[in-house]
Amino acid sequence: MVPTPLEAGTVFKTGDYTMSDASVLQAELKDRAGKGAARATRRAGRVPCVVYGAKKAPVLISIDPRDVMKGLHAGTFFSTVYDVEITGEKTERVLPRDVQFHPISDAPQHVDFLRVSAATQVTVDVACNFMNAEESVGLKRGGVLNVVRHTIEFMCSVDAIPQSIDIDLSGFDIGDSIHYSAVSVPEGVTPTITDRDFTIATIAAPSVAEETAAAEGEEGEEIEGAEGAEGEGDTEE
Repeated sequence: MVPTPLEAGTVFKTGDYTMSDASVLQAELKDRAGKGAARATRRAGRVPCVVYGAKKAPVLISIDPRDVMKGLHAGTFFSTVYDVEITGEKTERVLPRDVQFHPISDAPQHVDFLRVSAATQVTVDVACNFMNAEESVGLKRGGVLNVVRHTIEFMCSVDAIPQSIDIDLSGFDIGDSIHYSAVSVPEGVTPTITDRDFTIATIAAPSVAEETAAAEGEEGEEIEGAEGAEGEGDTEE
């Protein structure tokens, strides 16, 4: 067995996973390609996109930027399979592969979607979702969650993509490390790192600077208290 953060010689499963169900995106078909057409699409308040793959011709579409930002803010955009419903066309099942952003505003400028089927094998980054921080022994004692990997890269079929890896922090103390062996994933989902039990996060002790500042604060309070007591003694005399 692989040693775990809590007790050597045991395997402690600290988390589960959330499966990704296909979500729906409403899209409009673009009638022409090129930079001019892309700029016109953005001026109309939409994001130009391309659907490619499966040995079929690429399809140019546009979608609402709010749909992109919603997935990006949730951290699940690149691990979510979407059914893109194109006005006047058939639905395409896709997986987001790339987003280009404006260099100043960070608004999405273009999205690449890979056309997929149930048998499609993909490499995908899945977000780590750290749960129950308020119940962590180490965090209650002033420890700090040091996230080494915000995402884990997996190889799997499209139908097996977990939307997130849920990691329960409640059992971890200061000095503990959370390794890959401590999480659960669906059958058929394999990390691309296979040569070691890699670290996902640690519970670190408070920094020396924070401890020093706290100690200085306590010392200052003690000095003020002593001076106050001396002042009271002088008054009584």
